[in-house]
Amino acid sequence: MSTTSRSTTLLLVRHGQTVWHEENRYAGVSDVDLTEEGRAQAEALGRWVAAHPVDAIWTSTMSRAVATADPACRALGLVARREPGLRECDFGVLEGRTLAEFERENPVRAKAFRADPVSYPFPEAEDPRTAAARGTRALRRAADAHPGRRVLVVAHNTLLRLVLCKALSIPLGEYRRVLPGLRNGAVSELRMEDGTAALLSLNVPCEP
Repeated sequence: MSTTSRSTTLLLVRHGQTVWHEENRYAGVSDVDLTEEGRAQAEALGRWVAAHPVDAIWTSTMSRAVATADPACRALGLVARREPGLRECDFGVLEGRTLAEFERENPVRAKAFRADPVSYPFPEAEDPRTAAARGTRALRRAADAHPGRRVLVVAHNTLLRLVLCKALSIPLGEYRRVLPGLRNGAVSELRMEDGTAALLSLNVPCEP
């Protein structure tokens, strides 16, 4: 007897703009607040989800991701599942700083990072390969928990880019070149089925 597998649609969203992102500062494990624009992006996501309903909502445990998902939760009457595996990478000595500041202090290390951010991550930072693995496991848990369903996943820029590269068999060291950035509050659609993944859309704004 044959069985028919069902694909799960994961709608990946980077949280709204934060007070550090406005200044292009790295925010990994630091819990920073959304800006007014970030809160507006969260409300836009809530309106988008009301028009394009999902069956479940998963978020990072970081407050900026939880706050971004809140309007969507209210719109659909859902409670978000907070998943530790979706937290952002720890950026080590770059937490709260800009790449330009680091480059002035350590130009050789900054140049190596720009060339291959996985082989040469920031000092004291989480290994990007470790982050990619935990993020991928988290997305698989979400897909397995909701087979054939639509799941909104609110997480973070670097983590999601690493996970997308891993899921799509793109070398991790290319994540900054292939995926320069996920826009705050925009939706990227990933279809997962039988351990494989297909990217259906990237950086789609919730509102024109």
